[in-house]
Amino acid sequence: MVLAWFFANWVEITGSVLGLISVWYQYQQKPWLWPVSIVVAILYTYVFIQSGLYAYTLLQLYYLVVSVYGWYLWVKRKNEGDTLAVTFTRLREMLILGMISVLIFVILYYVLLNFTDSTVPLIDAGITSLSFIATWMLARKKLENWLVWFVVDVASVGLYIHKELYATAVFYSVLVVVAIAGYFQWKKSVRI
Repeated sequence: MVLAWFFANWVEITGSVLGLISVWYQYQQKPWLWPVSIVVAILYTYVFIQSGLYAYTLLQLYYLVVSVYGWYLWVKRKNEGDTLAVTFTRLREMLILGMISVLIFVILYYVLLNFTDSTVPLIDAGITSLSFIATWMLARKKLENWLVWFVVDVASVGLYIHKELYATAVFYSVLVVVAIAGYFQWKKSVRI
């Protein structure tokens, strides 16, 4: 029974395990975060298409692009003898990111509600819009990315249980704890 479940869900399980590895690299501020994240995004594109989480599928494609961008930023600075510094998000940046997140949410919700068979358009659009912002913040090493990820991860656990994506629900439960620890770990290295 367990073996049959494993084989039926191997893509999701592999994505979850690699996702934990990428978050470990994120926590440690290691550039390996990005290539592992690319593989995770590819695996989860398949998982979310199969589960009818269409905004999440779009998010995985965004993760692919931002992972290349983040990898470039993190490695470029390292090759120049410096590392991209962890910084606070300025109030102006927060306001702009908040407005962008609301705009993404409204567009995604409208599309999911009117043009797909999504059973969870509100939560799918909400989590996805916040994830877009958190990923950009991560690429730029903004400390508050961890706070946005915390909200995303908590909401995602319930969604994944509802969608019977149990390996992913466990993965995101771990991410809730990692988001808290990551915030305090990165805060130690903030440059003002």
